[in-house]
Amino acid sequence: MKKVNLNPKYHSLFNSPSRYHICTGGRGSGKSFAVNTFLVLLTYEQGHKILFTRYTMTSASMSIIPEFLEKLELMGIGEHFTVTKTEIINNLTGSSIFFSGIKTASGDQTAKLKSIQGVTTFVLDEAEELTDEESFDKIDYSVRATGKQNRCILILNPTTKEHWIYQRFFQNRGIADGHLGDSENINYIHTTYLDNKEHLSESFVAQVEDMRERRPDKYKHQILGGWLDRAEGVVFTHWRIGEFDEEQDTIFGLDFGFSTDPSALTEIAIDKTRKIIWIREHFYKAGMSTSNIFEMCRRIAGKQLIVCDNSEPRLISELKTKGLNITPTIKKKGSILTGIALMQDYDMVVDKGSINLIKEFNNYAWKLKGSIPIDNWNHGIDGSRYAIQYLLTRSVPKGMYVIR
Repeated sequence: MKKVNLNPKYHSLFNSPSRYHICTGGRGSGKSFAVNTFLVLLTYEQGHKILFTRYTMTSASMSIIPEFLEKLELMGIGEHFTVTKTEIINNLTGSSIFFSGIKTASGDQTAKLKSIQGVTTFVLDEAEELTDEESFDKIDYSVRATGKQNRCILILNPTTKEHWIYQRFFQNRGIADGHLGDSENINYIHTTYLDNKEHLSESFVAQVEDMRERRPDKYKHQILGGWLDRAEGVVFTHWRIGEFDEEQDTIFGLDFGFSTDPSALTEIAIDKTRKIIWIREHFYKAGMSTSNIFEMCRRIAGKQLIVCDNSEPRLISELKTKGLNITPTIKKKGSILTGIALMQDYDMVVDKGSINLIKEFNNYAWKLKGSIPIDNWNHGIDGSRYAIQYLLTRSVPKGMYVIR
């Protein structure tokens, strides 16, 4: 085996007794290289089964496994391993690294992954992409092999402070950005390109140092790996937290959730003259039954109009039969972008008590600028958009929002 120069900050992966290892850093920080090197070396101990995941991993043999193969060759140990489409096995010890996405073309794999027996180390790469803390917990709880130290390693580029990783491992524990060392069963490792300069090209270093001068905010987040108060590339920028205008006529928007996604009811008021939209969250809850949704909507909206998601016609029919004044939104090609454009043309005031909506507005961002928003952080926003599109694209006389 050739000598491996591992960043000293990552030596704690070997030495720390902690279960959780939070590896953060910006671009060029070498965090993935260091963790993957550690995992290869860990397979030289007998009895290890390492589960390596990403939120999305359509084909390990086409994505992550080639990275590991290159590492094995660089270390001069390729002959020690057998490689399949989903696994790398150390022939000397029998220890292995098994690769899988949490979400694949076949659907959510959480149930399958948590049932794998004998896992000693669980790795979540690109952990910022997993926004569902419950999926992490299910796999985490299954890592309980005996006779070996159990580890859960998260590798990520920090995103916003609304992310469950920040709130769980940093905010709730009083841990600052860039913290190093062990605290309450958690080992924190943070690196930047400054820790990895010897492995970076001169052009990359020049590029990021130019960014430091021109865009210090972007440099702090993308290069130094700092957590953001608000996501980069957010869809809505002209909004503020304030008081709902009780003098305006209102309408309601409803987005239906499923087992893990919340159903969200919001109330909308619009002043077309002053170009202001007020939005107020009323409920935002996962796992609601039809009866729960009806009772909550009846109590809050009464006879007022509710514009809802059109993807559940049976549910809408049942809610109508029960007595709600509810109508489905009209979805056409490009309707999401049309609705976003309508909302962007107004100043928006989000009621100060709308905690989940505020989080959504801080995190709902473009996947592809101006063409595709992320399909996340949007449950309350989607319901609001249905109602706003209804009001701004139809001629609705004043006072017609209520059944007389």
